[in-house]
Amino acid sequence: MNAPRWWQLAAYGLLGLPLAMAALPVYVQVASYYHLQYGSSLALLGWVMFAARLLDTLQDPLIGHLIDRLRAVRRVMLAGAMVLAAAFAGLWQAPLALITPVLWLSLMLILAYSAHSLLNIAYLAWGSRLSAQASHGAAPLLSATAWREGWGLLGLIIGSTIPATLLSQPNAQMAAQMGWYSLGFALLLACAIFALLRLAPAWPPAPQSTSQPAPQWRSVLRQMRHNPAFRRLLLPYLLNSCAVALPATLALFFIGDQLQAAPLAGLFLGSYFIAAAACLPAWTRLAQRYGALACWRGGILLATVSFAGAALLGAGDVWLYGLICLGAGAALGADLAMPNVLLAQSIPPEQAPAAYYGVLTLLGKLALALSGLALPLLALLGYQPGHGGHAALPLVYAVLPCVLKLLALATLQRARPVLTSSLRSPV
Repeated sequence: MNAPRWWQLAAYGLLGLPLAMAALPVYVQVASYYHLQYGSSLALLGWVMFAARLLDTLQDPLIGHLIDRLRAVRRVMLAGAMVLAAAFAGLWQAPLALITPVLWLSLMLILAYSAHSLLNIAYLAWGSRLSAQASHGAAPLLSATAWREGWGLLGLIIGSTIPATLLSQPNAQMAAQMGWYSLGFALLLACAIFALLRLAPAWPPAPQSTSQPAPQWRSVLRQMRHNPAFRRLLLPYLLNSCAVALPATLALFFIGDQLQAAPLAGLFLGSYFIAAAACLPAWTRLAQRYGALACWRGGILLATVSFAGAALLGAGDVWLYGLICLGAGAALGADLAMPNVLLAQSIPPEQAPAAYYGVLTLLGKLALALSGLALPLLALLGYQPGHGGHAALPLVYAVLPCVLKLLALATLQRARPVLTSSLRSPV
């Protein structure tokens, strides 16, 4: 079998764009929209968002197992895309004559989260199978991952800028503006699904008899428990995900209160994501030469060195913070790509991959949930948003993530012998 061509891998990666494009508005802006547009209680909205995110987190391993058991994954992904497009549009167009806004929000969140998780886990599992052809080594997997994360970063830039601009319009215009955004998202999602199903490398079947029944859930758990490389990836991945999620949660507070530069927030965030996208090809080439494990460790170290200086910044230090954003963004490419590559290489070829990715996405979402505790912690330490800088803010925003990064690096170093001996492809 010939190695996939670059345009096939680009077609595979395209789905990363709409998946990222939808994630940020749902996670960040929908609660504010329902408060402004429909007058819903912030406390009630908070509980609805918490319950929906909890369900979204807990269902990922089960969704992964379901994908592994399905024979018609392509049809399921097509159906999932249709549900996601409809639910995302529905989030911004509550039918007030038929249902209360909060109940409508609950239903749409469940549908959107479930469809997004199904698509994302199946998508990651699809990419992991590109390493099944040993004759091509890890090159197709690394290239596909780079395309996926590169398109995903572009989706993050779109999702972090356009909806924020649209939702700053008068209330009477918000629904219509987000309706157009939803239409654009649906069109991009349709193009990405078409590219995946028709142009990308086909979903390679696991090297086992098609008549062999898919493993039961207990058997899948047993396989994971007896996979030392997979087990050793979990703790550093969780620690590193928390280290990334914490600054993401507190970035606007740090820029506004510590740097006194709230109008530059979009510029800082944009430079961070652009640096990540620009450096992804370099990380891919380095991983092909030195291995994904070495590159991930290098990325963690670069992020720690780059970000440590943020703890020393104060009002007006915008140029220094811009450099920190570029350095940390450059390291983000390794954080996004290398753990998924390492996981793909740790899964034995006879085992289905989606349940493994369900566990990994669960840990990523758990890190996001844990990062939300930073605000109560800062409040306990005396920080009040909008009242200027506070000694606790740089500690939680910069020092704590660096400590978590170093802990992740230490656990990776301890796991290195097991990972090196267990991974299927050179790392």
